[in-house]
Amino acid sequence: MAPNFDDSNSLFQFVVQDGNGVKGLVDSGLSEVPDQYIQPPNERIARLSYSHELPLIDLSELNGPNHDRVVDEIARAAETLGFFQVVNHGVPLELLELLKETAHEFFGQSPEKKAVYRKGVSPSPLVKYGTSFVPEKEEALEWKDYVSMVYTNDEEALQAWPNQCKVAALEYMRGSVKMVKRLVEILIGKLGVKLDESRINALVGMKMVNMNYYPACPNPELTVGVGRHSDMGTLTVLLQDGIGGLSVKLEHDIDNLKKDEWIEIPPVSGALVINIGDTLQILSNGRYKSAEHRVATAKMESRVSIPVFTIPNPTEKIGPLEELAERDGVARYKEIIFQDYMNNFFSNAHDGKKSLDFANKN
Repeated sequence: MAPNFDDSNSLFQFVVQDGNGVKGLVDSGLSEVPDQYIQPPNERIARLSYSHELPLIDLSELNGPNHDRVVDEIARAAETLGFFQVVNHGVPLELLELLKETAHEFFGQSPEKKAVYRKGVSPSPLVKYGTSFVPEKEEALEWKDYVSMVYTNDEEALQAWPNQCKVAALEYMRGSVKMVKRLVEILIGKLGVKLDESRINALVGMKMVNMNYYPACPNPELTVGVGRHSDMGTLTVLLQDGIGGLSVKLEHDIDNLKKDEWIEIPPVSGALVINIGDTLQILSNGRYKSAEHRVATAKMESRVSIPVFTIPNPTEKIGPLEELAERDGVARYKEIIFQDYMNNFFSNAHDGKKSLDFANKN
């Protein structure tokens, strides 16, 4: 039975603790957004009147005469917007379509079948089904359900990940990680630093595939799918569907766009979105920018997105690369153990790039 939407405790129990999620709310027939999802006015997302066509970077050209130009394009995007889109990335296009289908299949199940993966009851620590981000600490909840799948090895993934999506998600993760390692090598190389393979592997040692589901929303102007945040890891690979809703905040003027403006990143069929995470901003001593981004909801259609997060091993020490700190004359961040950074990240509601404060020097 659906809760009394006017009672916050009852709604929280239904959505979060019982695992019905936002989809459960929508399926119950509600006609307007409950108060718990109404964002403060300064956090609401006005539909942008313009979007920014990110240059499509063709990764296949890294193997030809245009190699240096493509490397420069990748580095420039990392230094400015912190986002770029890639094509000819090595992940089969039919797999990308299958992923979107399997995401809808997973979230289309009955609440009881999804709820078995809730935190605290999931049969595996590798799989977590939930809603919003940190609902216990949020002033207003995010209009999103998700399933998160942590990778350790192929055998455990095929055993523990949900049947609807495990094969496709695993293949997607493999292709994405191969691409990410090459991008990290390129970006570190453009800093004039050489890291050995073991260090590169440690910087992307944890891998996590999320499937995010944003149900159609009766009042999208009052809600957010995901609030303002940057990603904590090294690089994120994102598959969008055709609906869109992703936007990015400018840290400084770019072309005719002004600092602090939000620009929408329209989906491009067959492309994958790459964004810089906090780890790479710290390692680069601030040269590369982790991108503050957010996701809007839509009124007419439910949306899915599927990121692969590549994250340092928890025991890895993260700080500005020594050569850069010496060259710049200052280390702009302190060295931290990544597990401590991760604990802080997941202990707070989304709040722009505030997670980076944990690594700031006092």
